[in-house]
Amino acid sequence: MDFIVTNSAYNTLLDHLKTTSALEQVGGLIMWDQEVMMPRKGNAQRAEQNAALEAVIHARNTDIRLPEWFDSIDENTLDAAGRVNVAEAKKSYARATKIPADLATEIARVTSASQQIWADARAANDFASFAPTFEKVLDLRRQEAACLAEGGDLYDALLNDYEPGAKSGPLAELLGRLRPGLTELRSAIADKGIDVPTVQGEFGADAQMAVANRLATAFKYDWDAGRIDLAVHPFSSGNNNDSRITTRVDPKNVFNCFYSTIHEVGHSKYEQGMPAELAMQPAGKYASMGVHESQSRMLENQIGRSRAFCEWMFGVMRDEMGDFGLKDPEALYRAANRVESGFIRTEADELHYNLHVLLRFELERALIRDELQVSDLEAAWNDAFKRDFGVEVPDAAQGVLQDVHWAVGLFGYFPTYSLGNIYAGELFAQMQDVMPTLDADFAKGDTSNALAWLGENVHQKAHLSAPEQIIADAVGHAPTEKPLLSYLERKFTDLYDL
Repeated sequence: MDFIVTNSAYNTLLDHLKTTSALEQVGGLIMWDQEVMMPRKGNAQRAEQNAALEAVIHARNTDIRLPEWFDSIDENTLDAAGRVNVAEAKKSYARATKIPADLATEIARVTSASQQIWADARAANDFASFAPTFEKVLDLRRQEAACLAEGGDLYDALLNDYEPGAKSGPLAELLGRLRPGLTELRSAIADKGIDVPTVQGEFGADAQMAVANRLATAFKYDWDAGRIDLAVHPFSSGNNNDSRITTRVDPKNVFNCFYSTIHEVGHSKYEQGMPAELAMQPAGKYASMGVHESQSRMLENQIGRSRAFCEWMFGVMRDEMGDFGLKDPEALYRAANRVESGFIRTEADELHYNLHVLLRFELERALIRDELQVSDLEAAWNDAFKRDFGVEVPDAAQGVLQDVHWAVGLFGYFPTYSLGNIYAGELFAQMQDVMPTLDADFAKGDTSNALAWLGENVHQKAHLSAPEQIIADAVGHAPTEKPLLSYLERKFTDLYDL
């Protein structure tokens, strides 16, 4: 069949893509509701709702008219965003047509139901009660990976959903280069035996959330385009003018709330900062999860845990919490950067965090490749943790059950955290070079210059370039792990007098 080349075909395609994006955003909203507001008895019903919505989205992504529209578009007449929209639509169509509709629907149903089952198992500290459901999730994701890989590496097929174009082999080499420097620093700190001050006392949700709200405001969170709530596992959801975040409260660990809040604000600022004119278009979405994590990890660590920012944060905590056992901003800085072999990834210091990620990366690759069975996962986790952290895992809640990612089938997501750290190291080093007054800003709680630079160099780039290219354009060279390791060495050598 011959097709007439016309821009009307592009406009028709764009309308189709925007409607699909709107439906995907509806899916995000009901997932947010499931985590934050939904009554417990609604879990099975919500699973069916998610499955029904996924069936509609899958049908749109495999619409038989899409190839006709592709062939009718003269891409030479399109601007850069238009060309990206068409290219991404073709990729989405190619992916979707490899996945049977009933498989896509079942994945949505099972992963939705799995979320509450995981939360209950975590609360009960009982991996065995979650294992049968996890078996189903894993089997479905393996089936999906087999459809996408077409004889290639199953894990790479899933990784591509979060980090387009990435391969697990080169990524493992890049992330593996972090390990020697991190373990060397950790050992040197342990040998010092320096006693680090800690926050004293217990603090309720009202006091912690008062601080959390002020932290979000300091990082220019747009309250008219978002909100903050409590959840079992902190997350951000949504985009553009509806980008929501969650945090959690532990009376004995205020940093859990504060730094989870800053982390999720980093994600949300990226989403809120996308080009408004590209809203609901493929070109207007985030570049990759590695880029996404670079924004959250930088705000949390390079800025939020800096000596300068702690000068301002100390006053905020004192205002909202009263006496919390630390005498001055320097004591807060040291407490916020305490190095210890903790069990929980989201509470880990900057040295141990990437070791947490590498452990999960190793295990999930083995799971997807059928080299590790669910029945052996808890023991494998505990053995790997003892190997990497030197301590025994006390229970499943602090071990294999602590993260929600596997419960909802997010295989391939974990390595993007460490890739995000590497990207953050590059971006922050460049930011310091071009804005030498950053510390003075942070000491006043002023993040406006830093966020403006990120907005111009990352947020506004959206999905217009490949992830690594966005970072390379911002810093002037291909990203490596070196700036991150240099930053960590300088920071912790000073903190622990190495």
